[in-house]
Amino acid sequence: MRNVILTIIGILLLGGAVFGAYSLINKKKRVRPRPPKVVKTVFVESVKNTTVPIVISANGNLRALRRVELYAEVQGVLKGGNKLFKPGQLYNRGETLLRLDASEYYATVQSQKSNLYNLITSIMPDLRLDYPEAFPKWEAYLNNFDIEKPLSKLPETSSEQEKYFITGRNITSTFYNVKNLEERLSKYSIRAPFSGVLTESLVTEGTLVRNGQKLGEFIDTSTYELEVAINKSFDDLLKIGEEVELNNLEKTKSWTGKVSRVNGRVDQATQTVSAFIEVKGKDLKEGVYLEANLNTRNEENAISVSRKLLVDESQLFVVRDSILDLIDVDPVYFSDKEVIVKGIPDDTRILSRTVPGAYAGMLVKVYNEEKNSSKTASEE
Repeated sequence: MRNVILTIIGILLLGGAVFGAYSLINKKKRVRPRPPKVVKTVFVESVKNTTVPIVISANGNLRALRRVELYAEVQGVLKGGNKLFKPGQLYNRGETLLRLDASEYYATVQSQKSNLYNLITSIMPDLRLDYPEAFPKWEAYLNNFDIEKPLSKLPETSSEQEKYFITGRNITSTFYNVKNLEERLSKYSIRAPFSGVLTESLVTEGTLVRNGQKLGEFIDTSTYELEVAINKSFDDLLKIGEEVELNNLEKTKSWTGKVSRVNGRVDQATQTVSAFIEVKGKDLKEGVYLEANLNTRNEENAISVSRKLLVDESQLFVVRDSILDLIDVDPVYFSDKEVIVKGIPDDTRILSRTVPGAYAGMLVKVYNEEKNSSKTASEE
């Protein structure tokens, strides 16, 4: 009997211990809360297809439209002038840029002029006797002969006999020899072909300049030219005389230029065509880096969106009943930041800002709709 009682008590104690342990285990279990369903808020815009101009952005460095590289055609020592032959020096048209010492050559020219004068003087008695009708014009030529001035043209011969007589006395050949010397003498002085500025100087006063040596560079600062490379698919759309908007990198200054020339050759390496834009204005200098916006053509029934919104370069996210979906689009032109696309129906709601982790079928809230719904609930 005693054993039975002890057995029953042992069973009860064991059962109580099991029950207590089970209760403790159940108390330690925490119920994990279900995570709230996150619905991202998106920004959308309604599509309105319009006519979108295709504007090609290009850039390049300005160069003076008119520039002259100065070379010496004679030899001599560079002499000082009224202005220093230094970069940045301004010159007006016709003003002397530089002069070489031509004293020795000048004496040679004067000597030959004197010889010509003596030759003409020696034939005057014969002209008076044999060709009295030609004597007055040759006498007038001698009277106006100034050895310090450039030679004037010889009198016209009125007969074949007079022509043979003059040529036979070596007057014609001597005259053209002197003109040749005068032309070479003029090369000892270089004058500005237009008003501008000296941008490069390779010689200084007292330098011995040799024939064929480069002396410097002179440019016209009134008109500049910008060379830009355009994709060959748009070269037929560029028109001579078309206005182009130009601006600096900081976007603080802008100028209006016009297309002056379009190269007829396509660069084989880049498949681009060079277009030249002529521009005038203040604050322009050679070498300045400018950006150009060229209007090529208008694309009908299209919109312009950010390139960041394009998926795989041919799809866009749209919102349909608070669910994201992908639609196929037709990209027409890509710029640095924008892309012109076609094939989207009007009133389609597309994303106006990118959504991280977006996918087709994703549940979203439209920003304006969420704002309006919150306002309506607070009013009620």
